[in-house]
Amino acid sequence: MAMMQAQAKLNVPAARDRLTPALGILTLVLMLAGLYIGLSSPPDVNQGTLVRLLFIHVPAAWLSYLAYGGTGLFGLLYLITRQRRFDRLSLSSAEMGLMFTVATIIVGMLWAKPTWGAYWVWEPRLTTTALSLVIYGGYLLVRSLIEEPERRARVAAVIGVVGTLYVPVNYMAVEWWRGIHQTQTLKLLGNIGFAASPAYGIALTVMTLAFTVLYFYLLRVRGKIALMQELREEREFGMDIPTAQGSQQEGVQRG
Repeated sequence: MAMMQAQAKLNVPAARDRLTPALGILTLVLMLAGLYIGLSSPPDVNQGTLVRLLFIHVPAAWLSYLAYGGTGLFGLLYLITRQRRFDRLSLSSAEMGLMFTVATIIVGMLWAKPTWGAYWVWEPRLTTTALSLVIYGGYLLVRSLIEEPERRARVAAVIGVVGTLYVPVNYMAVEWWRGIHQTQTLKLLGNIGFAASPAYGIALTVMTLAFTVLYFYLLRVRGKIALMQELREEREFGMDIPTAQGSQQEGVQRG
């Protein structure tokens, strides 16, 4: 019966899900459009063709913010509702945040070497960015160390909610502390928009939109994988309990 219920949980959503492939197609279309516009844009007067790295660097950084915010939001929703689906979404979002933070750092290093003369400088923005790897790497580590599902979800949710404080600190680091990192390219306060010339603003807008849709696409895909892992874990846990009880009964009978 448990196996049939698990299969039903997996097969029904898969048969009705049309949103996920639609998000994937939309992501691909926006990515191709953004890359075409970006590669067609003229070189910058000061940075030359290096400016085109920003068409990946800025959207990737934005997606990491979005993912870390999602980790905290879904964690909070889990603490309020105790619905496991929010825990799965929180996990999925945290993994994406880490992945795109690494992408942001790698592309930023490729830009920094010819611009600053070094791949990495321990200045406020970069230091707080590195800190996020510790915070959310610890989030995933804690999840791997706790076997009991409810306790694991509860502890992870608290870490995810508190860890979300990283986002405003990292974003405002260039304003609060003096460093060599330029001010925000994507302005989220005051006059919202891109602090870039119109020639690059369109490409940045399209690519940022593409990465936003990509986040929701990957969130749904990873959420489904997390559901399958959760159902398998529940089946294995359910099989272990009768086995343990049977061993105890067998010991009693032998005694």
